Formats: sequence, structure tokens, C-alpha cells
Amino acid sequence: MNYSNIQFVSSYGTSSQLPESDAPEIVFSGKSNVGKSSLINRLFNRKNLARVSSTPGKTITVNFFKCESVWFVDLPGYGYAKRNQSEKKRWAELMEGYFRQGRNIALVIQLLDMRHKPTADDMTMLNFLRETQIPFTIVLTKSDKLNKAETAKRREELTTELEGFGDIVMTEFSSVNGNGTEELKKIINNRIGV
Repeated sequence: MNYSNIQFVSSYGTSSQLPESDAPEIVFSGKSNVGKSSLINRLFNRKNLARVSSTPGKTITVNFFKCESVWFVDLPGYGYAKRNQSEKKRWAELMEGYFRQGRNIALVIQLLDMRHKPTADDMTMLNFLRETQIPFTIVLTKSDKLNKAETAKRREELTTELEGFGDIVMTEFSSVNGNGTEELKKIINNRIGV
């Protein structure tokens, strides 16, 4: 697959607006400010494909991108405390609606900040993916912010923190230096059979 053929197609704010699932979908999921937009931009080698913001909770819609015959879906980040109650309700409806529509989800790329222990929201999402048997992989973002000793320590801690998930593939990723980009492309290509 030629990753430079990506194009933004549309955004949806409620689950009833979501288009029919007519092709395999690669889904990006993670908490607010985990680096989803930066990862998407690095993966497709584009500066502003996905809008990057220093303010958490900026992505509040489900964003669809198309690359050849595959959809790439950017979900809104979870766990942002400063959203008002009606926004939180809309977000929950949107997320639940997306996953309950029987979509052709080839893979969920679950982002975790490598520097920190997975949050309760992260664990809820991981457990949901496991229980619903949706295929997923974990990408550990912001890996460039750790030195060698910190990286080794976090690798060890993560095996304990995520021990209930068996042999799940974890890819260390940096949007700054591109570390992990090629590995992630291989994982995606394997899932969609290219």
C-alpha cells in the first residue's frame, strides 16, 4: 500500500451520521493528548493531515481517511476531564455507536503513552477490545522522551501492567524521529493482506 495516497474524507459527530462500513478499517484509539494526530501525520508522512494540538480533547469527531481501498479512522480521545456533561454523553454515544455497528474493523491501533502506567480508561478500552475480540495492537507513543534506563524500566513495568493480555504486540513509537513507523506499517499491511 502506498501510504502517501492518503486523503481526508469526512468527520462525523454522532453515530447516526457514520457511513456504511464498505472496506477494512484501521482504527486509532487512545486517551486525549497521547499523540494520535502526530502518529497519523508521521505514518503518512504529512505535516497537517491530522490536526495536532497542545490542548487535550481537540479531536471530538470520528475522522475518516482513505488510502487506496482501506479506511483509516481517527477516534476522539478519551479521558479528558474538562469536557462538560453533554459533551461527555455525546462522546460516549459516538464511541459506543461506532463499535456496535458491526463495522469491518481490521485492526485497532491502541496508543499508550510509554512514559506512564496505562490509565483506568486505557485498561477499560483494552479490556473492551479483548472481550469483543476486535484485533488490536499497542503502540507506545513518546518513546523518544525516555532515556535508555527509563526505557528499559518502562518495558519491564509494562509486562506486569499488561500481563493479562498475553502476547500482545507492542511497538515503541516516536513521531519526532520516526522510530516504529516501519514496524507499524508492517503490522497494518499484514492485517489487510498486502
